[in-house]
Amino acid sequence: MNLILLGAPGAGKGTQAELLIEKLGIPSISTGNMLREAIANGTETGLKAKSYMDNGLLVPDEVILGIVAERVAQPDCSRGFILDGVPRTLAQAEALEAKGVRIDHVVSIEIDDSVIEGRMTGRRVCTKCGASYHIVANPTKIEGKCDLCGSDVAIRKDDTPETVQKRLAVYHAQTEVLKDFYAARGLLRLVEGNQAIAKITDEILEKIGARV
Repeated sequence: MNLILLGAPGAGKGTQAELLIEKLGIPSISTGNMLREAIANGTETGLKAKSYMDNGLLVPDEVILGIVAERVAQPDCSRGFILDGVPRTLAQAEALEAKGVRIDHVVSIEIDDSVIEGRMTGRRVCTKCGASYHIVANPTKIEGKCDLCGSDVAIRKDDTPETVQKRLAVYHAQTEVLKDFYAARGLLRLVEGNQAIAKITDEILEKIGARV
C-alpha cells in the first residue's frame, strides 16, 4: 500500500507516519528527516537545502524528487511506503505521477492554523543533546534546562512565530491545492487532526481500509 500524508507543518504527519510504519509494516519516507540528516552531515544536497529550510521556504523540486526516487527504489519499499512531506507542490505531484509512482491513498490531516501555531511555537530543543520539549505539552522540569543533560533549551528558527506563519502561508498557497488534485483521482481521505493521536491513527486506518 503506497500512501501520501498531507497536512500543514505541525499537523502531526511525522507522528502518524511512525505509528503507521508499525501498523502497516511499510517504511515512511520523510523528506524532512532526510534533508535534516543531509544538513547534519554537511552533504552537497544538505548545504543546498539549508538556506531554504532556515527561511521556511520549500526546497527545490529537483532536490526533493532526487531524494524520493533514490529511496523508493530500495528493497524495503517493495511492499509499499508512506510519503511524508512530498509532494508539496502540484508540479511535484505531476512529476511523481509521470514517473509511474503508484499512490493508493492520500490522507490529509485537517487542523486549524491557530492550533498549529500554538503547537510549533511552543517547541523547545536542547542545544546540546537535541532532546525535544514543549512548553505546554511536555515542559522541562527546570525552566529553560534540558532534563537529560542540563544544557539550555531553545526555540528552533523553524519554530519562531514569524517562520511558522510563513510556512503556513506557503502551505496554503502551494500545497493545499494537492487536495483537489488527488480528490479528482478518487484518492483523497480527510482526517480530523485536532484529536488524540491514537484516534487520528484509528481514523486513518479506517479511511484507507486497513483496520488492524
